[in-house]
Amino acid sequence: MATAAQAPATPTTDPVQPTPTPQSLIPEPRIRANRANAKLSTGPRTEPGKQRSSLNALRHGLTARTAVLPTDDPEAYQRHIQQFLDEYAPATATETQLVHEIANAAWRLNRIPLLESELFSQNHSPQTLIPQLATLGLHGSRLSRQLQKVIEQLRDILEERHRLERRQLTEAAELFLRHQHKGLPWDPADLGFVLPKEQIERHARKLMRQNPASYALHPHLQADPPREGYLKL
Repeated sequence: MATAAQAPATPTTDPVQPTPTPQSLIPEPRIRANRANAKLSTGPRTEPGKQRSSLNALRHGLTARTAVLPTDDPEAYQRHIQQFLDEYAPATATETQLVHEIANAAWRLNRIPLLESELFSQNHSPQTLIPQLATLGLHGSRLSRQLQKVIEQLRDILEERHRLERRQLTEAAELFLRHQHKGLPWDPADLGFVLPKEQIERHARKLMRQNPASYALHPHLQADPPREGYLKL
């Protein structure tokens, strides 16, 4: 007796389905729409939007660590820095750093009127520019306070340095006068002074003119002719 053919075995478990990715969960029409919008996006189109975009790009020159923008003239910036270096004549690394901070703050402040002019050139209606002009005003106030603070800090440091230099110069000049009075050789470097000898001798003359009574106890210092190589007071 013939036996019927056995039917294929039926799977006992469902086939594994791939886990849907986030992209596959987005409907295809939505994906096409997003791509189309991305191609059409070219930045702000309205005039106020363009003004805000322009100001946002230029504003970084007021807050960024680097004061010089790519559009700035490097040579003009170097001349600007040199003017402050010539004015304050820094003698230490700290003083030089503060001078650069002052110059950079001033450089940023000088940019604000240019930014305001650019805003007005884009739109001649002052009412629409109020938010942007107010933002520039805030930056200007902040930079002005920063500039004044650094100037005061630098002036305090310079005043203290100059006070110490004047005291050292007076001490060196008085030592010079004592050496000359005794007929001893004089070399400021031998006594630990780094000031130029000519500067010390000029200051000694100044002390003699300003305080003649202080040297009255040494009449020959003024009456005797100077020895060769010594200062004529």
